[in-house]
Amino acid sequence: MKSDEQLRRDVEDELATEPSLDASAIGVAVEDGIVTLSGHVASYSEKLAAERCVTRVLGVGAVATELDIKLPGSSRVTDEDIARAALSALAWNSLVPRDRIKVEVGSGWITLEGGVDWHYQKVAAHDAVCHLRGVTGVTDKISVKSASVRNAVKAHIEAALRRRFGKHLNHIKIETRGDHVILRGTVTSLSERAEVERAAWTTPGVCNVDNNLAVERVPRAHSA
Repeated sequence: MKSDEQLRRDVEDELATEPSLDASAIGVAVEDGIVTLSGHVASYSEKLAAERCVTRVLGVGAVATELDIKLPGSSRVTDEDIARAALSALAWNSLVPRDRIKVEVGSGWITLEGGVDWHYQKVAAHDAVCHLRGVTGVTDKISVKSASVRNAVKAHIEAALRRRFGKHLNHIKIETRGDHVILRGTVTSLSERAEVERAAWTTPGVCNVDNNLAVERVPRAHSA
């Protein structure tokens, strides 16, 4: 198991080598495997990049982000400009259903509202606007249309996990309640935790996923 000090160094190295991010003003603190990022970045896009960097590092159990966004003068635009750009980005994204998403902007912060049929459409809408110039944050209030989850939902998720991991993950428990999926158990990394959640979202009819998977600080030994 990595010490908190080693984990801090690994996170700092990962941040420093990310080409889409200037990490010079980011501070890293680690306690019991929980990483806290402080300081500031130049855009919301860089904030997201910093969070992704941390989740890639083996041994990280959770991430707390306290990063401020300090837009350079050249990136400051009006809320009206951001709203116009966001609507255009959504309209030109083939994964986002047309005329289903509403956009509000205040002080550079975008709020998305509306309803879609699939979780990937919700993700696509967020991704379409989060990298726009001048954006300081995104609140995603888009709902996924509720539908009846088939009885085979557990088998569907387990089959997806076998395809992606090459084995049955006995340490993961899958519960279903109507259109709601609950994930419990342990995983070896934040990236594995996210991949299991993605597998759950690919199930037809799933409207909500509660990801209660915990990251082990001591990875399991792999069997031959």
